[in-house]
Amino acid sequence: MSIKPTDLTLGVGLGLLAGYIDTSAFVALFGLFTAHVTGNFVLIGSELARPSHAGVLMLKFLAIPAFAAGVVVARQMDVRCARLGHNPARPLLGMQLALLTLFMAAGVAAAPLSNPQAPLVLACGMLGAAAMGVQNAAGKLQFGRIAPTTVMTGNVTELLIDMTDLASGRATPAVKARFVKFFWPVVAFALGCVAGGAAYMTFGFWCLLPALALLAFMVLLDWQALEPAPAAA
Repeated sequence: MSIKPTDLTLGVGLGLLAGYIDTSAFVALFGLFTAHVTGNFVLIGSELARPSHAGVLMLKFLAIPAFAAGVVVARQMDVRCARLGHNPARPLLGMQLALLTLFMAAGVAAAPLSNPQAPLVLACGMLGAAAMGVQNAAGKLQFGRIAPTTVMTGNVTELLIDMTDLASGRATPAVKARFVKFFWPVVAFALGCVAGGAAYMTFGFWCLLPALALLAFMVLLDWQALEPAPAAA
């Protein structure tokens, strides 16, 4: 009997994955954000204003084009799958799984990470950013029915608005459903952050094995059970 994913299962799984990867990478790679570029823009500005290490700045600079490359390649794959009549969800998550596997391999090979300018460290950061670029793109292209799973600012804002309506008695059934939709991915992301930081401190880059197993599980799901969001024009 095939596994039929629900929107909630998908949101929780991807939220947990994003929090876990982003925090473990942040701890390992000198404060690099892999799941979103906003934090890296801020950190680049901070490094330019008050330099600490040239290699750290290079690592954060290179993460931006790597993230962009992940998004662009994901979009191309999405378009190609649509032309062939295939559901793009599995190929997109499969590409993310491949990139995260290389990310872990580069991190293990680079250990102990002491020099942010080391080629393996730079490659590791770029692979992690590219992998999370794929997840960001997949969220826009195929998983529009679930809450965003990589950046939580908008999700928390939506939760607070809905909580206000719930507390004041103005909430409609749609508001209640939206609250559940956003609540669990936020909780999963937060738990992933806690687990990712602690796991890296204990196991180093080998801590990514559970994240790879979770993503592999999602790759193997029956994606015909989940109607994809229409691709952007």
